[in-house]
Amino acid sequence: MLSSGVVEYMNGTGKISNIQMIKWNTFKNKLSPFQIILLAFAGVIILGGILLMLPVSAKSGDITSPECAFFTATSAVCVTGLIIRDTASYWSPFGQAVILLLIQAGGLGVITVALFIETLRGKKLSLLERDLVEDSISAFQIGGIAEMMRFIFRVAFIIEAAGALLMMPVFCTDFGFSGIWMAVFHSISAFCNAGFDLMGTHSGAFSSLTAYSNNVLIVLPISFLIIFGGLGFLTWEDIVTRKRNLRRYRMQSKVILATTAVLIVIPAVLYFFAEFTGTPLMERVSLSLFQSVTPRTAGFNTADLTKMSGAGISLMIVLMLTGGSPGSTAGGMKNTTLAVFAANALSVFRKKEETQMFGKRVENSTVFSASALVLLYLFLTLSAAMLISRVEGLPMRQCLFETASAVGTVGLTLGITPSLGLFSHIILMLLMFFGRVGGLTLMYAAISGNKPEVSRCPVEKINVG
Repeated sequence: MLSSGVVEYMNGTGKISNIQMIKWNTFKNKLSPFQIILLAFAGVIILGGILLMLPVSAKSGDITSPECAFFTATSAVCVTGLIIRDTASYWSPFGQAVILLLIQAGGLGVITVALFIETLRGKKLSLLERDLVEDSISAFQIGGIAEMMRFIFRVAFIIEAAGALLMMPVFCTDFGFSGIWMAVFHSISAFCNAGFDLMGTHSGAFSSLTAYSNNVLIVLPISFLIIFGGLGFLTWEDIVTRKRNLRRYRMQSKVILATTAVLIVIPAVLYFFAEFTGTPLMERVSLSLFQSVTPRTAGFNTADLTKMSGAGISLMIVLMLTGGSPGSTAGGMKNTTLAVFAANALSVFRKKEETQMFGKRVENSTVFSASALVLLYLFLTLSAAMLISRVEGLPMRQCLFETASAVGTVGLTLGITPSLGLFSHIILMLLMFFGRVGGLTLMYAAISGNKPEVSRCPVEKINVG
């Protein structure tokens, strides 16, 4: 996969030398799968940023500033949706195509996309490459990885094509022939939970889907695409192979489906009774449902978020931090993390020694990881918000919403993203990168090579609570 980029230029042969190949393989073998995943995401972001800087990428024909180009590339690869420039009015068709390719690669996983292309060329995956795919899609074992990868792409393209076809009549009616591109762009963006839209030239810059807030032919397909994309690849496999036989589903799939339902229904009910008063009944239902779905890392909005109450914004921050499911197109802390964290708390309250879910015991290492992730995401969100608030002189509420949106790879904003300075944009880029590759992936890459401790310290009691 990666070794093809090492080309011998000596003697003008254009062939890969044995020495260079040995050096490259030695370097590659020193990297852990987590480090390779990080480098792959970073490499695609850099390539995307360079392409977006080109004059052909902007409608004006000017060179885009590195700040704007790399921020947009990071947001696209990390399927976030935070932007400095309006996608429809600033970027040319070429620039929009680059953004869409970055979204697709980031949504399905950079490593997964690269290796899938290699398999199409007839290449067999090595053990290291299978290990990379396993970590990239959060699979439980290496066996059957190649087939799982083909299944992911087959299902993804079928769902994206179906979403585009459902929205095409509306967009073609409103935009003519260009409605086909609109439908394809929004279908991929929604399925990958990216939140990029092309409505800036239709309903105003940074307007998202507010012009279609009461159009079920747009709202429902977008909502279902967001949900399907955020369920996770292993959950798709359970749904396709085991269908309605829920007892045979993996415990993880059961947890994902249950938490997804809870995190959609309860916020939707709360939004219906607490927000959007004064709107017609059906539009109020549509607004409430969509605003409960989209914070789960999607980034589209059909309502003016700046007019929502403090309680509504706070609920949205919690949903943004939660994110989607592991091994999905979504980012964030993951709903399974929240579920394990809550189940562990419940077991403590009930004075049980083990954390259980759906009649199965959860490993202690998973409980420890969930607790660490919750603490890590809260720390990053709060500390980054305080930094931005101090530097920019903005209210903490707006900054907290922005950082939660970035680390959750959501893309929703209260309107401050374009006006932030370089320092704040760099913070948001780091948060987006962290939220997409995953907290554990970043931590494992940082401490790779550290040997586990075999000795144990003596126990001593400490009071908590």
